[in-house]
Amino acid sequence: MPTPIADFPRAVFSLLLGVLNTVFWTSWIFLVAIFKLLIPIRAWRIFCSRLLNGIAANWIGVNNWGMDRTKQIHWDVRGLEGLDPRSWYLVLANHQSWTDILVLQKVLHRRTPLLKFFLKRQLRWVPLLGLAWWALDFPFMKRYSRAQLEKHPRLRGRDLERASHACDQFKVLPVAVMNFVEGTRFTPARHREQQSPYRNLLRPRAGGVANVLNCMGDQLSGILNVTIVYPRGPGSFWQFLCRKAEEIKVRVETLPVSRELLGDYLQDQDYRQRIQEWLNRLWEEKDLQIERLLESTDPERNQESA
Repeated sequence: MPTPIADFPRAVFSLLLGVLNTVFWTSWIFLVAIFKLLIPIRAWRIFCSRLLNGIAANWIGVNNWGMDRTKQIHWDVRGLEGLDPRSWYLVLANHQSWTDILVLQKVLHRRTPLLKFFLKRQLRWVPLLGLAWWALDFPFMKRYSRAQLEKHPRLRGRDLERASHACDQFKVLPVAVMNFVEGTRFTPARHREQQSPYRNLLRPRAGGVANVLNCMGDQLSGILNVTIVYPRGPGSFWQFLCRKAEEIKVRVETLPVSRELLGDYLQDQDYRQRIQEWLNRLWEEKDLQIERLLESTDPERNQESA
C-alpha cells in the first residue's frame, strides 16, 4: 500500500532527528575512544568503556524520546519485572524487521545493561555507525558459506572462535548480549525456502547461543526470551518512520541458565543436539505465543488504524 503524501514530512523529520542525534553522540564516542586507545592502562580503559556505554545509553534515550514524539504507538509490553541493569543477560528474540532493534532498545532501555550484538563484518563500513559499534566493542563476525567451508575446512569454527574472544571482553562490564537466532529476518520467501516447521518463525540456529552460554554461562543472570509482534505486520523501516506501526506487542520471559545448557558446541555432539533441541522447543512455544498475541489483537483498534 503506497505511503500517503502527508506521511512523508513526518518520516523525513523523524529520520533527520535520528541522524542529528547520531552525529552528536557518535562525536563524543569517537573522542572517548581516542583517549581509550592512547593510554594502554587496564583501569583507564575500563573507565573509558564504562563512559562509552553511558554515552550510548544517552544516545538510545534520545532516540526513544524522539520515537515517543514522532510516532503514535500503542505499546503492549509485559515481563520486565525484576530486570537489573547491573547484571549480565543473553537476549534471544525473533527477527522480522530492522525496526526490531529499535523496539528492543526502547523496551529494555536502562532495565538491562547496554544491548550489544554480533554484526556482519561488512557493517564496519556503515558511515558513523560502523566506527561507533567498533568503539563500543560490538564484535564483527565473518560468516563463511557452505561452499567456502567445504573448500577450506580449516575455516570451520573460526566464527565461533571470534565470538568466544568477544565474550571474554563482555565479562568486564555488565552487558546484554543480543542474538537473533534465526540468523536473518523472517520473510515468506525464506520461510518457504527453509521449509520451516513454524508458522511465524524461521529455524533457530544454536551455534551462537551455545557459544555465549559456554563462555559466559556462570556470569549470566538469565536468558531473556523476547517475542516481538506487529499485529498489522512488521512493514519496512520507512513505513515505521511514516507511523505505520500503530501497535507493538512485546513479551519478555526470563529463563534460568541451567547446567544442561552449558557445554562444548564444537567438540561435544550430544551437547550440540541437546542445545538445538532446547532451542527448537523454545521456538515452538514462541510460535504459539505469537499466534495467541495475534488472535488477541483488539479488532476495533485494527479497524481504526485501517
